[in-house]
Amino acid sequence: MSSLKKIWRFLSSMRFAILLLVVLALACSLASLVTQGQSYSWYAQRYSERTAALIVALGLDDAFHSGWFICIGGFLCLNLLLCNVLRLPGLVRRFKSEADPDSVLGLPGDVSAEGVQDPDAVFRRLGMKPVAHGDMRFAAKHRLGLWGAWVCHLGILLLILGFGLGQMTQRQYAVYGVPGQSRDIGDTEKVLTIDDFRVGLREDDTVEQYTADITVRDLSERGMGDSQSATISVNHPATLYGMKFYQNSTGWAATVHIAKDGEPLQEEVLCTGEYLRVKDKPELAVYLSAFYPDYVMTPGVGPSTASGALNNPAYLYQVYYQDQVLGMNVLMPDEELTIDEYTVTFSDPQTYTLIQIKVDRFTWLALAGGLVTLLGLALALYLQPARAWAVPAENGWTLRAQCRKGGALFRERFQKAVQAENGH
Repeated sequence: MSSLKKIWRFLSSMRFAILLLVVLALACSLASLVTQGQSYSWYAQRYSERTAALIVALGLDDAFHSGWFICIGGFLCLNLLLCNVLRLPGLVRRFKSEADPDSVLGLPGDVSAEGVQDPDAVFRRLGMKPVAHGDMRFAAKHRLGLWGAWVCHLGILLLILGFGLGQMTQRQYAVYGVPGQSRDIGDTEKVLTIDDFRVGLREDDTVEQYTADITVRDLSERGMGDSQSATISVNHPATLYGMKFYQNSTGWAATVHIAKDGEPLQEEVLCTGEYLRVKDKPELAVYLSAFYPDYVMTPGVGPSTASGALNNPAYLYQVYYQDQVLGMNVLMPDEELTIDEYTVTFSDPQTYTLIQIKVDRFTWLALAGGLVTLLGLALALYLQPARAWAVPAENGWTLRAQCRKGGALFRERFQKAVQAENGH
């Protein structure tokens, strides 16, 4: 039983908390040296096969979701929980004792004064409300300051839990398209419509901001087609239906026209990196590989763009037949690509927006933890528990006072209050 108590005390001790924080800091530092989320082949190419195997084996490729990192966070939560649980009964007794006049009987106090004629006036100068208790006068203030460290620990615990659970259960989606397009948001039964997308330019034609107007419709049985709209830009996300929408990046898109024997067959907007299967011949697909707004061909380098302005647009395409590359080339706006009886052209280049969507059901818990931590810091730093009492003496009253935090400042204030009262 004694060994169990020792383990229990160690797990709830400040020494164990400091050890965990040091290990956590070292782990974060180590993880920051390794690029996260890459494949084994990527690490092997960048470092060596042995180092890559070590990185993957230790979970350093996804350190903040690894078992050992979660274990460190779990022990830190356990330490904070045990610390608060074990301290709670004593803290409650101490909180009650601070307001009990009998608890100061026989105490010398941190500071005292003799021969005071009006102790209540001194108490009021100290911001205390005196009460009578038998022959003595008693006053106490800022007892809530005793809860500062306890509340701060609770806030940190909630913050860690909120962040940890959020990272473990978080879902992310990406939706991209041009104004007017609607795309499903993964498996959420919600559809995102891009109402508008604007690229803000500075006077020197460099990009200042990307801004998108979006509407999200809830197609679930509960939502009944209800919709919410917002405007998002870089570093200015919006929250709709509990999901956070971020303006992530942009790129180029174009309208692909396919005709068969000279008659229009289909038309669709493709973003770079997308492909379109021919309607009546699905084994044939057109892939928009890249777009060059100001096309130039440099010998030995290949196609590139001289600027971001639409001065000389060109489309790099690939044609697939039964998932095999049939051909690729650069197509200008006035040129046609002919494949048997089909004719392909590109037109209307425009920018598309890529919107990143995050669903974190524990954001509220992390936010609550942050607010509770701030409350705990405010209680600890700004509320200094103090009590004062006065007992009758031959030449007036003997005053004594006690302040558990900021004692030197309180003693100075006490002396000034006594001097001011005696001066009257």
